[in-house]
Amino acid sequence: MPAVNANGANTVYVRFLPTEIGSAMGAIAIQNALTTNVDVTLIGNGLPVTHNYVTFNQQPLAFGSGYSQSAVQTFNLPSDLSNIAQIKMFLQIDCPSSGCDDWDRFANVKVKDVESGNWYEIGRYITPYWTGTQQLDRGLEFDVTDFKSLLTGAVELRIYIENWTDKADLITVDFDYIEGTPDYPYYAVSEVLGYHINSIDGVPYGVPHSFDLDKSVSIPANAESTHLRTVISGWGHATPADGSRPCAEWCYRTHNVLINGSGMFSHYMGPLGCAANPVSNQNPGNWQPDRAGWCPGMAVPARIDAFGSSMAGSAFTFAYDFEDWTNDGNNGGAFYATSTYVVVKSTTPITKPTVAD
Repeated sequence: MPAVNANGANTVYVRFLPTEIGSAMGAIAIQNALTTNVDVTLIGNGLPVTHNYVTFNQQPLAFGSGYSQSAVQTFNLPSDLSNIAQIKMFLQIDCPSSGCDDWDRFANVKVKDVESGNWYEIGRYITPYWTGTQQLDRGLEFDVTDFKSLLTGAVELRIYIENWTDKADLITVDFDYIEGTPDYPYYAVSEVLGYHINSIDGVPYGVPHSFDLDKSVSIPANAESTHLRTVISGWGHATPADGSRPCAEWCYRTHNVLINGSGMFSHYMGPLGCAANPVSNQNPGNWQPDRAGWCPGMAVPARIDAFGSSMAGSAFTFAYDFEDWTNDGNNGGAFYATSTYVVVKSTTPITKPTVAD
């Protein structure tokens, strides 16, 4: 400060670095024997160190006119996750000059499990009508920490939209690797149910079918935490309807997860508040009425079911039990695209759970 301004009114900015994550407060005193002391209150918010990785960037997905509904690429992601507490995935939909697809479409992001060669669904969403997700600063957000054992090193990713028009959606996917102390240093994940190709490739509802919903799962002996992660969304306008709610897009249902033959977890396919979606520029699309467990222009929620014990060294049977209902065949089929994963964690290196038919 120039001496000539020393006795005038001056604004002094104080920059400080919080030592912990979260809200931080402090105080400093500016003292001088020749004038009144000044007390400064410090208020700030400590943020964790975050490393961002962009994968797909403005990748067009459509059908016809040289487009494809899917894209696959390999990306280099961090090789050392020892100080990564959380991984978030963001997906932004932008529109070309011709505009985005008119309809709400089933869409997802998958990572390849190198050991099995299978594609694991790490995030599912329904596209908005007519528009992208630009009303959200970073697009749709997904917590994909459960898949951290696969999101390291050279990683093959696949994006897909069930878009049957040549009006492309432009997809950008990026990941935040957030520093901190992990709940457990070692993770492993196995697929239990993998019916997530598209909306009508899911489990047929209300009719006899041959889809295998019964599995045997064995947990490693050193597991210290075990949980299930399920993503489910319904499609179709099959009848009889519950009032004006045909199945499985609209009909509210409660489905059960049976462990060793008994109901342990339940999944309520109910309203999510579609009319409150911040992606609100979807007119003239029918985006505001509540679907059963999903909304146009939103991520389909992951349903986390944690076991009360570590389940270490145990084996159990798993069955997905859909609420009873019979399709009368008068208005097409009903389908549930369903993915379930079993995630184990440990303080020592851990192998994947074994899943058998």
